[in-house]
Amino acid sequence: MRNTSTVDFSGCPDFSGSTASSGGAAAAADRASGPGIDNAGTEAPRAIGRPRSTRAHEAIIDAVLDLLAEGTSVGELSIEAVAARAGVGKATIYRRWSGKNDLILEAVKALKLPQPIDEGLSVRDNLVQLLSVVSVSVDPRAAQVFPCIVPEVLRNPELWGLYQQIVEPRRARTREVLERGISTGVLRPDIDVEMVALMLTGPVMLQRMLRWSPSIDDATLPERVVDTLLQGIAVPQN
Repeated sequence: MRNTSTVDFSGCPDFSGSTASSGGAAAAADRASGPGIDNAGTEAPRAIGRPRSTRAHEAIIDAVLDLLAEGTSVGELSIEAVAARAGVGKATIYRRWSGKNDLILEAVKALKLPQPIDEGLSVRDNLVQLLSVVSVSVDPRAAQVFPCIVPEVLRNPELWGLYQQIVEPRRARTREVLERGISTGVLRPDIDVEMVALMLTGPVMLQRMLRWSPSIDDATLPERVVDTLLQGIAVPQN
């Protein structure tokens, strides 16, 4: 069963600056050691295409998610802390990711469910499918991680760019369904596809992250959003 529990902001660190000192120290330590540099100051090997240890990879991702879910801010999170929690060396992490931001975004990506688009379904049903996984995760840590990572993504241009690499393929799948609806005569040819995609996703994300309206049933939310929008963008049926 998917975990759609209310997002918990209580575990987020204080973003007003109370953790800036410790976060800056951790970040400085990472910069001092640098990508691919071990504690002895020697450069860690960077073998391109080197086979990854699935066990180590999963342990590292789990370590990042555990630390963030426990309240460690992005600024405070260090490669040293991740390596210690995962039981691996820093070189093992740097062989897989170029830096902390890449690692964090891959961990966040691991929380997201894949977007299903079953062939043979109507445009309406495919849109409902896509919205059914917006801001939903089977991992209980998502409820603590997502609200804490959002402020960092908004104020960190590098993280924002990496985040776009995650969400763009998901936007593309929504565009794909909408454009199919236009080409098959289901949707009006003059609709703004990008705006409609935003209008579909935005209410679902807002409701699931903030519970903006307690009167809305989460179980039927995707269907209600799609059916409401279709009243304005669908080709009228005679």
